[in-house]
Amino acid sequence: MNKVGGMGEDAACEYLQNHGFEIIERNYHSRYGEIDIIARDGDDLVFVEVKARSERTDTMPCEYVDERKRKKIIKTALVYLGDDAYSSGFRFDVTDIIYKNGIPMIKHYRNAFLGGNI
Repeated sequence: MNKVGGMGEDAACEYLQNHGFEIIERNYHSRYGEIDIIARDGDDLVFVEVKARSERTDTMPCEYVDERKRKKIIKTALVYLGDDAYSSGFRFDVTDIIYKNGIPMIKHYRNAFLGGNI
């Protein structure tokens, strides 16, 4: 992970905690891929992909979560959930972070994509 990515995940965790989320795990790995943050938001388990950039570009960071990346996140989440995959309330969020003069500008997207049809 690069420096901006690590700082972005730290900023995302702080943002989520300030908005009532409980951080359960960071950088969860399976053979399919990685989930940046796993958190609880009320009754929901939330799998959060963090996209951080050091400067503004024409492409928003969340646009880098393409179909291939979504499939990897979903498969990894299903491994994490195991037998609870169909009985648990869960969702997939994306947190965009763009650093402007060293200050993180954060945008959080709830239910950024659905977990079906992988």
